[in-house]
Amino acid sequence: RVSFMNNQKPQKPTLSGQRFKTRKRDEKERFDPTQFQDCIIQGLTETGTDLEAVAKFLDASGAKLDYRRYAETLFDILVAGGMLAPGGTLADDMTRTNVCVFAAQEDLETMQAFAQVFNKLIRRYKYLEKGFEDEVKKLLLFLKGFSESERNKLAMLTGILLANGTLNASILNSLYNENLVKEGVSAAFAVKLFKSWINEKDINAVAVSLRKVNMDNRLMELFPANKQSVEHFSKYFTEAGLKELSEYVRNQQSIGARKELQKELQEQMSRGDPFKDIILYVKEEMKKNNISEQTVVAIIWSSVMSTVEWNKKEELVAEQAIKHLKQYSPLLAAFTTQGQSELTLLLKIQEYCYDNIHFMKAFQKIVVLFYKAEVLSEEPILKWYKDAHLAKGKSVFLEQMKKFVEWLKNAEEGNQQLHSYGD
Repeated sequence: RVSFMNNQKPQKPTLSGQRFKTRKRDEKERFDPTQFQDCIIQGLTETGTDLEAVAKFLDASGAKLDYRRYAETLFDILVAGGMLAPGGTLADDMTRTNVCVFAAQEDLETMQAFAQVFNKLIRRYKYLEKGFEDEVKKLLLFLKGFSESERNKLAMLTGILLANGTLNASILNSLYNENLVKEGVSAAFAVKLFKSWINEKDINAVAVSLRKVNMDNRLMELFPANKQSVEHFSKYFTEAGLKELSEYVRNQQSIGARKELQKELQEQMSRGDPFKDIILYVKEEMKKNNISEQTVVAIIWSSVMSTVEWNKKEELVAEQAIKHLKQYSPLLAAFTTQGQSELTLLLKIQEYCYDNIHFMKAFQKIVVLFYKAEVLSEEPILKWYKDAHLAKGKSVFLEQMKKFVEWLKNAEEGNQQLHSYGD
């Protein structure tokens, strides 16, 4: 018996061919989007328009159906009622459901309820996040294939989902598609989208989201190149009831123009361009971008102060500053034609001397220099001294200015020759 058993070779496990074929067929059916669509549509038809029941059905189905593979089909159905063909049309021979965004009522409340369905689904199945983002990008490219009402509903829904963080503002890139922009589809869609987004949050929250994805300076691209002006954008969105968005874009444009002005100004200074050319350039930019003199004088001050490597010794830096600023005083004088601009400059000098510790003792010397060079006049200096100064280092600076201010008052009262202080 022993030898007999040793002669028996162990049997290798075999797979029956028939069973193998069956498994292959099952697998094929399981990964067929048509079957997946039928399951989802049947379930939605049974739940009806009760969106809480819809959310529960979707939650439970994720355990049985392959959401990971069929994310696009799933979202197509929830938005459009069935699988979408390229371009955004629903295939005629496909089963469809009316339990979807496009068949719902066109109002904010209904879209908020639908947003909850998407929220719950994506919170439950985190892996759907990326698929949903891709879906929305695709839907935006298909906008021309949808009716106006469908576009409106999709815009409202997208705005709500952007507000609650389910979607990232980078999806707006799809709206810059040339054909959508050219035909005015992008701008019209953006109106509805921003209305619902701002309604859910506010313009500041919208601004933060846009800034995160570098979209804050691209909104004018919703219009064709020949209409990409602040005026056109402002008129279009103000008339559509989005004044806050118009003001935001105007402000962004202004910030961009100011940064550009500062950059160019520093380049001109480092090249040593003549002041008359610099003044001409700055005045043109002021006019073109509606920049105030106060803003300009602050930009010139910081540009002038950033062109120098300052001495680290307090006793030497004042001398260096006076020499440097004397040279640039004609440039500053050209943009202190108003009392308010002079006051702005005084506050900028105060701020600079406070923030740069080596300059603490140089404040009074700089003010006197600018007074003599007719960059600053007595009235703004007296106003600054009395009540318009900043809190930063005020006791030090007011003490420094005491004698000069007394001299100014006496000179004014006695009608003495002004600008002769210290001579």
